[in-house]
Amino acid sequence: MPEHLDPSEQGALRLLSRSPHPYHHQNSELLDPSDRFDYESLDRNLPSTQPVRPGTSREITPSSDSGTEADDEHFLKGLPAPRRLRKGLRGRNEVLSGTSTPIPSPAFLEDEGRRSSYNLKKEPHLGKRPRSSAEALRRRREVIRRLTEFLIIGFLGALVRTNVHVQPIIRRWNRELYASLGVFGCLVSIYPLRLVIWAYRRRTPWRKIPILIPSSFDPAPLVYPPVIAVLVSLLLAVDNEAILVPNIILAISSLPPSLIPAVSSADQICDPLHWALSCTPLLLGEASQVLIGGGASSFSATISIETATLLYPLHRNLCSALQTLTTTSLLTAELQLLSISLIDLLLLTSSPQAVILKSMLWVGGLDILVSCTQAIQWGISLARVPKWRFKRTNTPSKPRPTFLSTIMSWRRVRHDLFHAPIDSLSCSSCEAFDDHEDSDELGSIASKGPTRAMTIPDGGDSAGADETQSVAVSSGRRVSSNSVDPKLVSTPLHRHTLPITESATRKSHTHTPSGRRKRTASNSVRAFFSLTQDQAVARKWVYAVYVYVCIAGAILLPVPFVGVRVAVMDEALHGNEPVGWALGYLFGNLPWFRWEVVSRNLERWICLPPRLFDENEYYGETGWVERLRQSYLGEANTRLALGAYFAVVIAVGLMVVFRLSPVYEVDTRRKVFHFMMVAMFLPATYVDPTFASLALSIVLALFLLLDLLRASQLPPLSKPLASFLAPYVDGRDLRGPVVISHIFLLIGCAIPLWLSLGSLPRTGTGYLEGWAVPTREVSMVSGVICVGLGDAAASLIGRRYGQRKWVWGGGKSLEGSIAFAVAVFVGLAAARLWLRIGGWPATDGNSDSWSVSAKKMGVCGATASLTEAVLTGGNDNVIVPVVLWTCVKSLGV
Repeated sequence: MPEHLDPSEQGALRLLSRSPHPYHHQNSELLDPSDRFDYESLDRNLPSTQPVRPGTSREITPSSDSGTEADDEHFLKGLPAPRRLRKGLRGRNEVLSGTSTPIPSPAFLEDEGRRSSYNLKKEPHLGKRPRSSAEALRRRREVIRRLTEFLIIGFLGALVRTNVHVQPIIRRWNRELYASLGVFGCLVSIYPLRLVIWAYRRRTPWRKIPILIPSSFDPAPLVYPPVIAVLVSLLLAVDNEAILVPNIILAISSLPPSLIPAVSSADQICDPLHWALSCTPLLLGEASQVLIGGGASSFSATISIETATLLYPLHRNLCSALQTLTTTSLLTAELQLLSISLIDLLLLTSSPQAVILKSMLWVGGLDILVSCTQAIQWGISLARVPKWRFKRTNTPSKPRPTFLSTIMSWRRVRHDLFHAPIDSLSCSSCEAFDDHEDSDELGSIASKGPTRAMTIPDGGDSAGADETQSVAVSSGRRVSSNSVDPKLVSTPLHRHTLPITESATRKSHTHTPSGRRKRTASNSVRAFFSLTQDQAVARKWVYAVYVYVCIAGAILLPVPFVGVRVAVMDEALHGNEPVGWALGYLFGNLPWFRWEVVSRNLERWICLPPRLFDENEYYGETGWVERLRQSYLGEANTRLALGAYFAVVIAVGLMVVFRLSPVYEVDTRRKVFHFMMVAMFLPATYVDPTFASLALSIVLALFLLLDLLRASQLPPLSKPLASFLAPYVDGRDLRGPVVISHIFLLIGCAIPLWLSLGSLPRTGTGYLEGWAVPTREVSMVSGVICVGLGDAAASLIGRRYGQRKWVWGGGKSLEGSIAFAVAVFVGLAAARLWLRIGGWPATDGNSDSWSVSAKKMGVCGATASLTEAVLTGGNDNVIVPVVLWTCVKSLGV
């Protein structure tokens, strides 16, 4: 970086020096996707190399992660990943620092950043930059898009407010809700004033109100984390009101730190003022209400006031840790929502399925990260070293010197007996005997006369230009290169020529011959240069074995607070051993299995379900599916049948994917997995929702574990996993070390089911207490419908028939959005029909007529489709299912 530039210009240059490699990022600060340069104006300031026809402009639209885009195939064909506009630029508006201006920014600062980045000169007063018609049109489109996004959020709030079950909770907790709303409104309202004051303190601006809302402004970090946290907690508070106040505190904690007036230093994660504001609901409301115990369900969790006051630092530090682990894979809003979800899972869950998920993510995850982080980092650093960088193996090609050669030089003997020249190099067999002597006599030779040196590059050596083989020649004598001083090795060997000066042939270790600075390896990578290839392979296997042993220990270790098995046994299975409980949970209704358990007296270890009852005595008022399950087939046999059904669907889906691979494009093959999720969980969720929830939790933990092994690049699973996932990755997967497509697909299908189970009462007796849900509702399968049907239909239709774009541009088409809404409507209707046919107990929504339900389902489908079309600050496989679940739950479909 030029030294003559002032700090502001150096900072502007630093903004443009982002590395596209996720493992090279060393900055631990979160990124704010709302702060970006106007790339169109940047292109206009640069000298154009291609003529632009009149009336045309280069419009750059933010990239999107939706599958409904008709023109995002370039994400799947090119490497490296495309330019990440939405992630913002390094150094601007950091979420953790809280010292820079976040969302709307001073107008002259934007212009100054553009000009100083390219012109590299200071201007005391910047004139008003003319705005082209294309830029004004693009700005109006973005304003329409953001207003639509705010309207969707407001509509969701109105739906939740009109729910008959939520209204009593709002009246009871109105002071806490109004306090959080007041904090949010005050911070947002005073932010423009802070910008104006900051602008005038820096420099006299070119207009009275120097505030510019960039066209790429993204309200997602400001809106989605706090709003979704509060709305979802209001719907879940029907079963347990203790969940509301902690989520209100987390909603305030998730506000962008740039909205908070800076009190702490830039390197502090937690801001004291932000911490105090997060505790406002506790101060204004009745603090004793936080300690509410019990709700509509016996599985209700509570937290203390002391824990509630510590939610802010827990949330901030968890966001920092998650950002370090995922690097650039997740956006800011996604990190905030993920942190809130993990904290809720840790503190506010008590049902057996949620406790098992908590044990796998928190106990097993933390154990693996603490014990394996260093080994995984070493494995990644070792994998980044190319093979030619390793030290060559010492394989002597010449015969070893004998005892006689150490006493007398063979060359001298030949000279004395046969009068052969002593400097003859023709006899290759003689060189082996003389190398040792020549190396011993290097000091005396160097002192007898002028020395010439020759530098010979060692082709393929690991050190590149830094390591060479040298041969020093003095008075015609050849000297071994192992003992030559590098300072003496300077000039090439040319007979009958004058010596060349040292400065003329010196090679720079830091710059290339053209003057460009060489890329230097980090210290963590350079530490492995001294290893040979065999040693590096052995080191990789040592790291891999250590990681696998730690993973096995984290799962099976019988130590409290360390092993997942002990945590699950104590908190979810009422003290029963997990392996024996799982055997009875799956095979307990098989006659031969029950006989073996009873005959071998294993009932204390393997929990057997009760015997099958007569249908007239057991569950006589439930539907025919439940009677068939309880009285004829058995609960355990039903789970075995569902497991076999899942295996068959997966096998058929993989066969279809492999057959389509040579013919169809990547996105079409990926949608097969979406339809697989629909085929598996749409009919099976109502049959046994707790078993489906447990299966999704285990598969999620398995996906995270496998992706950790893939990213660690440790043998033997890393390369096969990477090869299997390579044909199905997209642009988001190339942004960081985490392949998030399949993980977000699973999370989008599972979150609505987990939320619905958290708002329904539980039943069950004995060792299966809490493992039965007497009622069903359509919201359980809203995630499967949204991700499996809506997103897949929108992508397939939009790519082939999408001609009309939305008014704000981008890749979303009206045809794709209509297909999304229709698919969601059809999926909700099919789910409601299956709920009626199965005969499960009706909820409030099931009592509506089909005409009323059709109107509600149409509203839900349109809202989800519009959210998917307008969303840019988060992954639509996660945000849109939560929005659809909120609509379905609020309207009582």
